[in-house]
Amino acid sequence: MTNAQSYAAWPAASLADIEAQLCAPGARFEMVQQSVAGQPVRTWKNVPPTLAALAQLARTHGDTPFAILEQERVSYADFHRATAALARHFLSLGIGKGDRIGLAMRNLPEWPVAFFAAASIGAIVVPLNAWWTGQELEYGLADAGARILLCDAERHARLTDHYAALPDLETVLVTRADGDLTGSARALESVIGTTADYGALPDDDLPASALAPDDPATIFYTSGTTGQPKGALGTHRNICTNIFSSAYAAARSFLRRGEMPPDPPPRAVGLLVIPLFHVTACSATMTGAMASGATLIFMHKWDAEEAFGIIEREGVTQAGGVPTIAWQLIEHPARAQYDLSTLRTVSYGGAPSAPDLVRKIRDVLGALPGNGWGMTETMATVTSHSAEDYLNRPDSCGPPVPVSDLKIMSEDGRHEKPVGQVGELWARGPQIVLGYWNKPAATAETFVDGWVRTGDLARIDEEGFCFIVDRAKDIVIRGGENIYSTEVENILYDHPAVTDAAVIALPHRTLGEEPGAVVHLAPGHSATELELQDWVRTSLAAFKVPVRIAFSEDTLPRNANGKILKGDLKHFFEEIPA
Repeated sequence: MTNAQSYAAWPAASLADIEAQLCAPGARFEMVQQSVAGQPVRTWKNVPPTLAALAQLARTHGDTPFAILEQERVSYADFHRATAALARHFLSLGIGKGDRIGLAMRNLPEWPVAFFAAASIGAIVVPLNAWWTGQELEYGLADAGARILLCDAERHARLTDHYAALPDLETVLVTRADGDLTGSARALESVIGTTADYGALPDDDLPASALAPDDPATIFYTSGTTGQPKGALGTHRNICTNIFSSAYAAARSFLRRGEMPPDPPPRAVGLLVIPLFHVTACSATMTGAMASGATLIFMHKWDAEEAFGIIEREGVTQAGGVPTIAWQLIEHPARAQYDLSTLRTVSYGGAPSAPDLVRKIRDVLGALPGNGWGMTETMATVTSHSAEDYLNRPDSCGPPVPVSDLKIMSEDGRHEKPVGQVGELWARGPQIVLGYWNKPAATAETFVDGWVRTGDLARIDEEGFCFIVDRAKDIVIRGGENIYSTEVENILYDHPAVTDAAVIALPHRTLGEEPGAVVHLAPGHSATELELQDWVRTSLAAFKVPVRIAFSEDTLPRNANGKILKGDLKHFFEEIPA
């Protein structure tokens, strides 16, 4: 089918007409207006009010597989048993409402158990980036004031030399440890057993806990322009909003092409390869999966051909995560050897993507493409873009979901710009977090009367579709991972030979972007590219290390305010082979 044929009768209904139908009183996506943090906000009427309520809903899916990792399979019923047992253990340790519980592990079936056990008793879950170094993990745990840490053996090993600097950390529960544990560390399996043991645990209810939708539930860390990560303090309402935002977007796609959404929708099987410590996986993917009874399949490490085998064997219907994954599924030479016909959607977010990728998902994989926009401060989804709408506007991130609003503001934040003009993107809705943990100045700067100032430069067209055109913040998004330039620059400045440094984004076909750096060395000093890369690698996660470093004989160009003119630095990489 050609594009012209695809779009001949497109769309069958306007966004406004679809919203009126799907969000009508008594309809599944009915909205109500409520006061959230003192501001009037539209919310989904029928969404689970708390993460504890979501866990109870998930329990009704019984023996349906919830999480699969290689040969391990955990049903929804078994997940609930383990979650209830771990929640009761937390209570026995004196953990209560508002206490912080750190969570640092790769995607394992234990991850959602730990997450919901903590959230269901009113504790605040602190998912930490599993790619962080021990020093970075120490910062997150100390900043949050975590009393308990649940981690896997690899993260435990990275933290061994850092526990002494964490006096507030009372207990460490380590899963899949391959040796004896010492000090305050003990095996998580001593509390709930292995995943194979979950079925033998008591089928208890979750402990009773007085929770409200606007109680704090999570702290997800996002890097800041000051060089230190900031913890975005989210609520139960923030994260649960995404359950209906994702479902609404799926229903909208059917109506846009003139079809009625299936009721109930077919059960999904998702290949989840993006980390659960990101809001994209945790909030935008896992919560919706649990509400609908979908199955999530984890991989120990991403491998495209292994993914093909999983898709064929398990009947995977949804895949993606970041554009890199989609490109590898499309271009891998072994793709034709596998039956991938069950794939219905390939969606991603969090990184720039080429318009050509949108078409290839449909033409090569036979699936519908999906994209969206959000950030840690919005607990993921604010806009959603899918199916024919995405094919028709491949450079857009879609319109906002009905409970959210977008506006384009002038640089000084005082005036709203008209349709079609570029300015800073502001967003509001029930998914906007409360602010930054223990950072009132940064909170006041970013969150204004219920709106979050995103730092993204964007425009909105007549139909409400959003187009991100640039970023006001110095950020590189490498395969979905945020790299804030200042964080890397500060490490480079610590090197005794470096007196000037700037990190910029270098385009990459599959990753979207990679970090590059331009440095000026002090007179009489020397350093090589490899030496500086190793210097950064000792302090920061590997994905933050500049892939190329260029040397400037002069100090770097600056404007009248002293800010480095990063747009003038790209020529340094034109003569460096990719």
